[in-house]
Amino acid sequence: MYIIDLLTSSRNQLKENAEQITLETGIRTRKVWFISLLAFSWSIFQLYIAYTPIDAIKARNIHLAFAIVMVFFSFPRNKNTSSSKLKLIPWNDYFLAFLGFCGALYVTWDYQGVFVDRAGLPNNLDMIVGSIFIVILLEAARRSIGPALPILAIIFIVYIFNGTFLPRYLAHDGAIDLRSLNRAVGHMFMSSDGVWGIPLWVSTSYVFLFVLFGSLLEKAGAANYFVQVAFAALGRFRGGPAKAAVVASGMTGLVSGSSIANVATTGTFTIPLMKKVGLPAYKAGAVEVGASTNGQLMPPVMGAAAFIMAEFLGLAYLDIIRAAILPALLSYLALFYVIHLEAIKLNLRPLKSNEIPPFWKTFFSGIHYLIPILILIYTLAIERMSAVESALRAVVLTIIIILLQGPIKSIFHEIREIKNEMQFERFSDFVKKIISKNFIRVGKAFFSGLIIALEETTQGLISGAKNMMGIGVATAAAGIIVGTVTLTGLSGRFIELIEIISLGNVVLMLLLTALCSLVLGMGLPTTANYIVMATLTAPVIVALGGKSGLVVPMLAAHLFVFYFGILADDTPPVGLAAFAASAIAKSDPIQTGIQGFIYDLRTAILPFVFIFNLEILMIGGLTEQGNIIWINDIFKIGWICFSALIAMFAFASALQGFFADKCSVLERIFLVLICLASFRPLIFKDLTGIPREFVQLIAMILFGLLYTKQKKRRVLENTE
Repeated sequence: MYIIDLLTSSRNQLKENAEQITLETGIRTRKVWFISLLAFSWSIFQLYIAYTPIDAIKARNIHLAFAIVMVFFSFPRNKNTSSSKLKLIPWNDYFLAFLGFCGALYVTWDYQGVFVDRAGLPNNLDMIVGSIFIVILLEAARRSIGPALPILAIIFIVYIFNGTFLPRYLAHDGAIDLRSLNRAVGHMFMSSDGVWGIPLWVSTSYVFLFVLFGSLLEKAGAANYFVQVAFAALGRFRGGPAKAAVVASGMTGLVSGSSIANVATTGTFTIPLMKKVGLPAYKAGAVEVGASTNGQLMPPVMGAAAFIMAEFLGLAYLDIIRAAILPALLSYLALFYVIHLEAIKLNLRPLKSNEIPPFWKTFFSGIHYLIPILILIYTLAIERMSAVESALRAVVLTIIIILLQGPIKSIFHEIREIKNEMQFERFSDFVKKIISKNFIRVGKAFFSGLIIALEETTQGLISGAKNMMGIGVATAAAGIIVGTVTLTGLSGRFIELIEIISLGNVVLMLLLTALCSLVLGMGLPTTANYIVMATLTAPVIVALGGKSGLVVPMLAAHLFVFYFGILADDTPPVGLAAFAASAIAKSDPIQTGIQGFIYDLRTAILPFVFIFNLEILMIGGLTEQGNIIWINDIFKIGWICFSALIAMFAFASALQGFFADKCSVLERIFLVLICLASFRPLIFKDLTGIPREFVQLIAMILFGLLYTKQKKRRVLENTE
C-alpha cells in the first residue's frame, strides 16, 4: 500500500518539497500578505485584458510593473542570505521596487509623449527615467534568474557604444557620445523593439494565461491524478516507477510548460518510488529531470519560448504545435526506451500488485481534469481560435471545475459518514432521513467544500502569478538583446562570422550552434536562451543551409535552437531542474544534473533531423513565396512516425551500449547506420539508387533481425 499512501498524502508532501526547493533557490519564505495580494491582482488584471483587450504597450507596462515589484519583494539581494534574514524585506528593496514600478508605468503615464510625440527621441526626463529603469530591470533579472542574462545584456549594450572599435565582421557605426546614448535609450525604452518588444508582449498576452491554466489545474489536483494514472498503468512493469515518471511528466508537461514546476509536482511522488525499487538517488532525480525538461516540448503548452517563436515567425500557434508534436512524442518515447534499458541493466523490480492503484478506477476518478485540456486542444485545432481565447476558456473552465468539485466532494464525504452512522433498510429511507434530519449537516458540508474550493482557486491565481515573476522580467531583459540586434544589424554580420568559423559546413555550423546553446544554458533559463540564440543564429542556419542546397524553413531553425534551449534547465553545473530534483532525491545536484543531461542527450540527434529531414516536422516543403507546405496524408504521417521511432530507438541503444543484450562495437556502429538510414534515407538513396521508402524498410528489417539475434544470444547466456 506504499504507493497509495504516498499519493493520498500529496498536498503536504508537495508543500514540504516546494518549501525545500524554495529555500535552495533563496526566495524569501515569509508569507507577506501584500505579496499574495499583488499576485492575485496581477492574475485578475491578466484575465481582464484577455477578456477586454487594452492598448498593447500599456498592457506590457503594467505587466512588467507587477513582475518587477514582486521580484524585489520575493528575492533578496544575495541568495546566500541566512534563513532568518530571508524573512525580512529591507527598505532598499522597497525603494528599488518603487523605482521599477514608476519606471514601467512612466510610459503609460506619458504614452502620447513617449511613443507618439518623441518616439525614439528622448528628452532629459526620458533619458533619466529610461536609464534608471534599465538598471533596475537588469537587477531584477539578476535576482530572479541569475547573473548570466544581465551580464549578456550589458555586453550587448556596450556593443552599441563600441561598435566602431571591433573587427570588421562585428563592427557598426556606433560611437561613445551622447548621441549614441540617446539612440540606445530611445530604442530600448521608447519603442516596441527593445524592452517592450515581442518577448514581453508574448509574456503579457499568451504565456501568463497558460501558466495560470497549469497552476489552477495543479491546485485542482490534476498533477496528482496524472501520477496516479501513470503508476496504475506502468507500475507492474520492470522499472515501473521510472517509466511512470516519464509518462507522468509528459502528461504534466501538457499543461505546465515549466521543467522546474514539473519536477516540483511529479517528482515529489515519483522520485521516492524510483529509489524504493532500487534506482540510485541521483539517477532517480535524473530521470525526473530528463522527463520534466522534455515537458517543455510537449504541446499544447510548450513554455514561453514557443509563444515567442510564433510571434517571431508570424505563424499561428497551432502551426508550432503541429511541427512540434511528433518530435515531442519521439523524445518521450526515446527517453522511455532509455529508462527501459536502464531498468534491464540494473535489474529493477516492478512494484507489487498491492502497491499499485487499480487502473480504471484511478483513470475515471479524475477524468474531469482532462476536460479543460481537451477543450484547449479543440479550440486551438478545430475552432482555430487564438491562443489567448483558447487559454482564457481553459482557465475559466478549470475554475468552474474547482468550484464544483469542492462542494461535491465535501457533500459525498459527509453522506458517506451519515451512511456509516445510520441503519436503514431501503435507499429511499436513507434519502428521507438525510432530508429530514441531516439537511443542515449536508448544507454545512456544502459551504465547507465551497470555502475550500474558493481557497484553491485563490491559491491557483496567486501561484500562477508567482510563477510568472521570472518569466516577465527575463523576457523584458532579453528584449535588450533583441533591440541591440535590430539597432546595429548584428545578425547580418553574425552570419558572415559563423560562415567563416564553420568553413561553410552546415553540420559544423549546427554543432557550433548547439554548443553555444548548451553553454548559454549554464546560466540562462530556456526562454532567455531561446530568444538570444534565435535572434543571432536562426538566420545563420537558414542562410548557410541555403548556400549548401538545403531548403531550411525558419521554423525548423527556430525549433533546432529551441530544442537545445530546453536543455538549459539540466545543463551542468547550474541546471535549476537538477537542483530541484536533487532536493527531493537527497542526492548531489551536480551528479544528478550530469546524469539527467546524459539521458536527454540520447535524443540529441532529433533537432539535427529537423534541418536535414523536414518530414519529421510534418513539413513537405516550401512554396515559391516561402510558405510551409504541410503533410496531411495520414498514411505518410504514420510511416514517418514509425521510421522515426525506429531511428530513435537505434540511436539510444547505440549510445546506451545495450539493445536486447550488451552491444559490441560493431553492433553499435550497425545501430547508428540504421538510425541514419531511417532518419536520412536520401544519403543511401544517392549512393545505391534505392527509393527512400525501401531504404527505411530495409533499416527496419535489419533492426528487427539484430534484436532477434541479441535476444537469442541473451537466452543462451542465461541458460548456460
